[in-house]
Amino acid sequence: MSFLSRIMVLKSKAHFSAGPRGHESEKGLTFQGVRKTSGQQARSRIAIMIGAFTLVYAVIGGRLVYYGMTPPETVSSIRPAENQVASRPDILDRNGEILATDVRTVSLFAEPHKIVDPDEAVELLSTVLPNLDRKAIYKKLTSNSRFQWLQRQLTPKQQSEILSLGIPGVGFRPAKRRFYPAGDAAAHVVGYVNIDNRGVAGMEKYLDNQGLADLAAIGMTSTSELEPVRLSIDLRVQNIIHDEIKRGLTDFDAIAAGAVVLDVNTGEVLGMASAPDFDPNNPGETIDLKTKSGMNRMSGGVFEMGSTFKAFTTAMALDSGKVSMNDTFDARKPLYIGGFTIHDFHATRRILSVRDVFIHSSNIGSARMADAVGVEGHREFLTRLGLLTRMETELPEVAAPSQPKTWKKITSMTVAFGHGVSTTPLQTAVAGAALMNGGKLLPPTFLIRNQEQANEIAKAVVNERTVENMRYLFRANVLDGSGSRANIAGFNVGGKTGTAEKVVNGRYAGNVRFNAFLSAFPVENPKYVVLSIVDEPKKAYKGCGVTAGCNAGVIAGNIIRRAGALLGVKAKFGPDGNALLVSY
Repeated sequence: MSFLSRIMVLKSKAHFSAGPRGHESEKGLTFQGVRKTSGQQARSRIAIMIGAFTLVYAVIGGRLVYYGMTPPETVSSIRPAENQVASRPDILDRNGEILATDVRTVSLFAEPHKIVDPDEAVELLSTVLPNLDRKAIYKKLTSNSRFQWLQRQLTPKQQSEILSLGIPGVGFRPAKRRFYPAGDAAAHVVGYVNIDNRGVAGMEKYLDNQGLADLAAIGMTSTSELEPVRLSIDLRVQNIIHDEIKRGLTDFDAIAAGAVVLDVNTGEVLGMASAPDFDPNNPGETIDLKTKSGMNRMSGGVFEMGSTFKAFTTAMALDSGKVSMNDTFDARKPLYIGGFTIHDFHATRRILSVRDVFIHSSNIGSARMADAVGVEGHREFLTRLGLLTRMETELPEVAAPSQPKTWKKITSMTVAFGHGVSTTPLQTAVAGAALMNGGKLLPPTFLIRNQEQANEIAKAVVNERTVENMRYLFRANVLDGSGSRANIAGFNVGGKTGTAEKVVNGRYAGNVRFNAFLSAFPVENPKYVVLSIVDEPKKAYKGCGVTAGCNAGVIAGNIIRRAGALLGVKAKFGPDGNALLVSY
């Protein structure tokens, strides 16, 4: 073997490791090739990527656990599907009795593009909803729209039966329906809502006017139950009022009747009703537009209040200082002025004291009192009592009073006994309360108002001496005058009747009357005013007649007799008020 051959054999058997400078490694390290180095780098990169993914998914998992354990946040505009219906707050009476509340229901809808057989769908739905308008439903099911309401506010039974029909393309959406446990008893005060649960009348409409409707319209509804709204109404008193005016419609054969009980010291309305009325649970079926059954006559109707205005005329005369309780007025013959004749309905034809003018309801005496004060003084006083301007209260149905465009001497004289100015009965009761409570005018409220709040807004309108005299005259009229049928034993009632002739075809009709009775009790320190009205009575009560004392006075007396104790007024008997009735 040649030398070169030996050298090649030795090289093939030798193991070399290149050093940093290409020299043989002194420590016997082997040479690492390019392939091995690339593999190690790949493994390192994979390890980094796995670590990164692990970290990302760990963060995501941690956040999911966090969100899962965190209570759901209340977000007004993002709501679960079942809560997407706007809620309304419960309406309660002053004692916590429910007057209005929401109940859950569902509404039936259809997606016409998914309806397979419209004819069959209509037939099947009619088996559960027999009153369904088949033509209208068929038209909806064959329309080009993608959504149609078929029936709103179904009962659970109806929903279950429709589900069992298995009709493709129809479904249900959650809804809420307003329920009024008291029915028609407080209909005009509480009001009602429409099919979309929006307030239409009464305090329901008031709530919407406070911003509830606007919030619901933009989806800003609450997931939690809204705070209940507590009214000043006492449902017990409300039921009594409602019962008595309903009875009055029948007993006196009248076209309408109404009454209100007002706290004279706070201005709170404890109860108010007007008949004919309606059932707020089914307003569309019970409101008769022809008979104006939906009209709240107590605050939404204006009437000439007749001789009840003589209370304000007398108070005005006494408060002005131009008339005293010792003055007299000549009523021996009619009063002629400006081509008009003023005469008394129950003519006494004698000189009358202030007390006589009041209890005999003398038109002549009242006209002379107004003349003593003057036209401007008369108009200013009625404005001061709030009788010539629109009343401010929460109830939306409030009518503005009417008065002559120009006031002349004859205008003042006729207004003195209730002709020429029309006001709402509630407005008259509010003004009457100012004559009984120490001379403070308080705007009426259908919400809870305490004495401190009332004192802050009270406005002095007459002096205390005038109030004392008016309390005396009110009591005298019940004891010796036209208000005797409201003299309920133990409650010391005082009041003033008003029998007004209604205008028919532009003239006053002697046989068509609007009667009212303005009363207060206990009159020595009045706590409540009760005003009752009877519109066009035709039947005499126990041979009494059809004047105010025979019907409106009877209604007011019955309300006081039944509600007095519930209102916290302790009946007093005997000369000193300490005697008790004892039965064996």
